[in-house]
Amino acid sequence: MSTSTFGTLFLVPAPLDFGATDAAPLTDAIPLGTLVVAARLQHWVCENAKTTRAYLKRVGAVQPLAAPLQALQMQELPHAVHKHGDHAGQFDAKFLLAPALQGHDMGLVSEAGMPAVADPGSSVVRAAHDLGVPVVPLVGPVSLLLALAASGLNGQNFAFVGYLPQDTAERAQHIKTLESLALKTGQTQLFIETPYRNAALFQALLQTLQHNTRLAVCSGLTLASAQVHSRHAKAWKQAPVMNTSLPTVYAIGR
Repeated sequence: MSTSTFGTLFLVPAPLDFGATDAAPLTDAIPLGTLVVAARLQHWVCENAKTTRAYLKRVGAVQPLAAPLQALQMQELPHAVHKHGDHAGQFDAKFLLAPALQGHDMGLVSEAGMPAVADPGSSVVRAAHDLGVPVVPLVGPVSLLLALAASGLNGQNFAFVGYLPQDTAERAQHIKTLESLALKTGQTQLFIETPYRNAALFQALLQTLQHNTRLAVCSGLTLASAQVHSRHAKAWKQAPVMNTSLPTVYAIGR
């Protein structure tokens, strides 16, 4: 099938200040070129139409939108995909790309950062490739790479492992497994948590990690209130500093 008449699926990054009270100017986090593309798109796949329109309202304050907010066509990812992720290849998202097959450019956006990276959306990207729809990632913040760069840990060999278990015993065992892998191979282990569980995870890390394991905690990245600290576990135990209210990326390694 020829792709000459297909639209393009643009992966549109969002700022990392979702849900924060100290949002920075949009152009501090998103390049103008990305905002120009976002402003002209009228067909979107998103997690939540309301929050996507709120983001596009901010875009429109920098670059005029091609159509009024309420006229933009929003398709939300199904709740199950949004809640549990869509990385296993089981969800067929081709139906969400009907506008692209009709020649319309589309945007894929998540609540914060790059869609399909530690966020839903990979099924939409897979579907685009399977249909022959061009995929273009736009430039914007990716919290995992910002945290890795700021951690002082191995940036040549690393893994993102998502969320850790919520059960106390399972979480402690998982931390020990990740720590063993990091210390044995030198591979940095990155993971995240929702803000309301940050305090519990942080305490579990302090209680479980060996003294000489390095723990990096990167909170509120790109915000004025950002905190980035990288210390051995022993030093964390002596003087813990942690803002539990902000989105946080954790990294452990040598």
